[in-house]
Amino acid sequence: MATSHSQYHFSATLQTDDVAVLHCLRALCQYWAGGPYPQIGWGGTNQDDWKSHGGEFVVRFTTAARRASFFADAKRLLAAHWSEVSRNDNDPATPQR
Repeated sequence: MATSHSQYHFSATLQTDDVAVLHCLRALCQYWAGGPYPQIGWGGTNQDDWKSHGGEFVVRFTTAARRASFFADAKRLLAAHWSEVSRNDNDPATPQR
């Protein structure tokens, strides 16, 4: 599966102070990530990591279009509860185990 991680290289760093919003955004990432293992898209976003990074976390997608669709849904559903920190088109996921 390590080679699958390289498919998920369109990233977005987000910030929220609300743990429920973190979990909602993780679910939206699962929906939009694409590829054979969509859970790779939100890997490394557990609650402890989120807390230790001041509410910031990174989600990843297989295409820029999928990332854009994620943003459209996240803004539509949760607009006032999170913010975008940055985007990167060359930020492949790394295995978490």
